[in-house]
Amino acid sequence: MKELLSTIRKCHVCDLPCWPRPVLSVSKTSKILIIGQAPGIKVHMSGIPWDDPSGKRLREWLSVDESIFYDNSKIGIMPLWLCYPWTGKTWDLPPRKECAPLWHEKVLAEMPELECIILIGTYAQKYYLWKDMYPTLTQTVSYYQDYLPKFFVLPHPSPRNNIWMKKNPWFEKDVLPELKEVMRKLLKV
Repeated sequence: MKELLSTIRKCHVCDLPCWPRPVLSVSKTSKILIIGQAPGIKVHMSGIPWDDPSGKRLREWLSVDESIFYDNSKIGIMPLWLCYPWTGKTWDLPPRKECAPLWHEKVLAEMPELECIILIGTYAQKYYLWKDMYPTLTQTVSYYQDYLPKFFVLPHPSPRNNIWMKKNPWFEKDVLPELKEVMRKLLKV
């Protein structure tokens, strides 16, 4: 795993308008793997995954503190696209196509103790669930139990999704308690 991570951190496969900085944190003993879209600018600058308001909310959803969240012997973190994708007209650009096919399978092959992959947002769900995904993110998340125990599907925890959260109160009422229970069992906390 150490050699693979070293190779990934030197990756320059894509043509970025900023310097490449793959941001991931995984180990052979990770029981849980979080796969989101791509690092934002703050994460790109700090090099720390989910080091932003979305990460704070995600840790609340998972019911873990930073010491557990950033302990990659327990929780691995690997976005679809490992580097910041740069900004479009309004928000960050979507993940590019090169990264996940190039690195994900190799990383997953080095994680024999992995028990659950948390897929955050539409991009991660489309990549991993493909034809088994429902037509919308809301439907996919509402049928989260269809993907257990291998996958747990979530919307993105971005503050931009506050409207989605208000429109879908069942998420906090039904999904988050089950997510916390899965985390408790896998982490034995």
